[in-house]
Amino acid sequence: MRTLFGIVAALAAGCALAAPAPADPAQVLWDRLREDVAAVEHRLDGVLGVAIKDLSSGQELLVRPDAVFPQASSIKIAVLAELYRQSEQAARGRPGQATLADRYVVRAEDVVADSDILGGLTPGVTQLTLRDLATMMVAVSDNGATNVLIDRVGMGNVNAMLDGLGLAHTRLQRKMMDLAAARAGRENVSTPREMMQLLERLYRGQVVGEPLRGDFFAMLATHKDSWLPRELPDDLRIANKPGALEGVRNDSGIVFVEGRPYVICVMTSFLASERAGEEAISAISAAAYRLFDRLARASALGRVISPANSSRH
Repeated sequence: MRTLFGIVAALAAGCALAAPAPADPAQVLWDRLREDVAAVEHRLDGVLGVAIKDLSSGQELLVRPDAVFPQASSIKIAVLAELYRQSEQAARGRPGQATLADRYVVRAEDVVADSDILGGLTPGVTQLTLRDLATMMVAVSDNGATNVLIDRVGMGNVNAMLDGLGLAHTRLQRKMMDLAAARAGRENVSTPREMMQLLERLYRGQVVGEPLRGDFFAMLATHKDSWLPRELPDDLRIANKPGALEGVRNDSGIVFVEGRPYVICVMTSFLASERAGEEAISAISAAAYRLFDRLARASALGRVISPANSSRH
């Protein structure tokens, strides 16, 4: 009997040791987000790629993360990053670097299509800093300002910075509105995963440190017409850059939910309807915000304590 009892006890102990770890209840919310994204994709007549990352926990949601998409104006995030990186290098004494304070005199030949601000300035007279041009590039996606910045920082330097971060599929290969280059196949491209990684490394200070890191995100959070913020609270800080081409709509950025910031990159191509692509980006962004807002306000077990109900127990 003792032997039999010992065998039963050993088996019971083994079963206890093999018992699975308790499930994370928050995973239900992540599963629901995945279902919401799948529903948006089902409705969309086009190709969708998504990369979402919780910057607190590291958890990700990925849909076609390694598919290469045309970036349109979203590639300007990389141009902006290189401008800030060079400005930091210049402050450390490295010669030949562009800086935010460098001066530029507007030239008539710099104006291309969609140069909404640069085209209205006086050639040969108006003087701006590179930071002024960066503001124009981010806030109204001024293509002339962007091309000046590309000349100043160097297209090769942008791609070398991306190589240094291991982002082999993110490439600046032409200036804005260079249709001949686009027809030749030189498109500005990235993947959802790589744009997510670029934004995360910028967030973690792996591209530029303080104080320029903070200024970079203040710049990228400049108010603009874009799709990630469309259904989110007006006072929510969102550092993002959308992009639009015929058949293509993208938006990538960081949403600074207090206590639970996250990266979100939504890319679409082969769109039958560009408006549907824009609506898809906004719908996925709204679904992601619902998840992160709830996680930010709740304990690990889902208990929410706010000032209005702090007396409840």
